[in-house]
Amino acid sequence: MTTMFEEKYGFPRADVNLGNWRTAPYSRWSFQNVREIVPTSEIPCGASQPEEALDTSALLDAKIDTGLENAGTMRAFLEQAHTDAFVQMRRGEIVAEFYAPHANVNAPHIVFSVSKSLTATLSGVLEDRGIINPDAPVTAYLPEAAGSAYGDCTYRDVLDMRVSLDFSEDYLNRNGAFARYRRATLWNRSEPGAPVETLKAFLLTLKKAERPHGGPFFYASPNSDVLAVIIERATGRRYGELMSELIWKPLGARNDAYVTVDAAGNPRAAGGVCVTARDLARVGEMLRCGGVAGGKRIVSTRWLDDMLTNGDPEAWKAGANTNLPNGRYRSQWYQSGERDGAFCAIGIHGQWLYVDQSHETVIVKLSSQPNPLDDELKQNNFAFFRAISRMQQ
Repeated sequence: MTTMFEEKYGFPRADVNLGNWRTAPYSRWSFQNVREIVPTSEIPCGASQPEEALDTSALLDAKIDTGLENAGTMRAFLEQAHTDAFVQMRRGEIVAEFYAPHANVNAPHIVFSVSKSLTATLSGVLEDRGIINPDAPVTAYLPEAAGSAYGDCTYRDVLDMRVSLDFSEDYLNRNGAFARYRRATLWNRSEPGAPVETLKAFLLTLKKAERPHGGPFFYASPNSDVLAVIIERATGRRYGELMSELIWKPLGARNDAYVTVDAAGNPRAAGGVCVTARDLARVGEMLRCGGVAGGKRIVSTRWLDDMLTNGDPEAWKAGANTNLPNGRYRSQWYQSGERDGAFCAIGIHGQWLYVDQSHETVIVKLSSQPNPLDDELKQNNFAFFRAISRMQQ
């Protein structure tokens, strides 16, 4: 007898496990139910307020010119781009919203590397409180990092992905350092004979590459986990508690978020945060509004201005980045370098938070895209976001 679960997702729940949860078709369910796969730590919102999705069918089905093949409407593009949840805000109001049949407005969805940008925003709050100095060496907070790749770099090098690191961000390699990394985070099964290590222990084994720190942009997820280790060390508090107190509650988030953790409770701040599309859109709206939400200042104008205007374009170009040819990277956020001043946070498998201040628009797209990277689809997403941001509504 077919269960309701199988009717909704096309496979039984028992088929989903640590070996396949990030692959299609299982990701359609697991990306919204990560806490059933990996241990997690809560990021409470305060008083939970379940939400109801708006019916914006008229806009989703209206003809638009995106310049993309088979994408003559918003709904057509979202469906072909493996979208689970989509929210577009204009001047603080939701104008378009989409959920796939297997998705739910109140279901926290893993945002993968959008987590990095959220972590850096939390770091910015701590910088403004004098708890963290971005120009200090990592060893000022983490003495045991001496001898590792992080032993002679600054916190700013880590924030801006300019650490010289002998590490390859190979999502499909099951044998190298990246596979070890994912086993340490409890995202992958342990392999027979493989070392059993915590995330923090793994980070301290990473070695420096044959180039100085502060050079080209070099994307490496472990950097963002180092940020979280330092944040917890500098404050004496857990990541989830801090994120809740300093961002989630003052933001007015309506649903609890959570973050995956390893066997010792270390947070996967580089990719394990899970939030609803609407709450993530509230983060973008807060940044669009100068760091303020509901009349409460969450991040300072100093930090926001630095994130928006700094970042070395030459370091970006030297990193051989083609998706944003005029771009920059600062404090774990991507700057488009385009005339509209748009900036964004991006995660594998199609996770996006896109903010276009000049058009007063915030866009969130959460997905279960089978290919973790898919550069062609990434370019199509950029084109789609630009097109709908400029629509008159």
